[in-house]
Amino acid sequence: MCIFCQIVNKEIPKDFTFEDETLVAFKDINPKAPVHLLIVAKKHIESVITIKEGDRNLIAEMVWRAKLLAEEKGLDKTGYKLIFHCGRGGGQIIDHIHLHLRGGWK
Repeated sequence: MCIFCQIVNKEIPKDFTFEDETLVAFKDINPKAPVHLLIVAKKHIESVITIKEGDRNLIAEMVWRAKLLAEEKGLDKTGYKLIFHCGRGGGQIIDHIHLHLRGGWK
């Protein structure tokens, strides 16, 4: 089982910034920005590369949640990045779909 599945299943303790029936969000352990959150699907999907047509709403939910979290952190005032890494060549390290929310730079 992948590390994100273990986090989603609460086998590895993690303070969630957000949780609902579809997603969790939490701070990246190796932040690349003053605010660096991961929005992680509870459903195990390896990557954007492997999503199916039935997962389109999940991707929309991930982006929408990132927008709301950015607003909560005040990042909508200064700007932020949303990043999906897709496969090893795209920088993906963990084979479980997740969206990076990065911002807070001066």
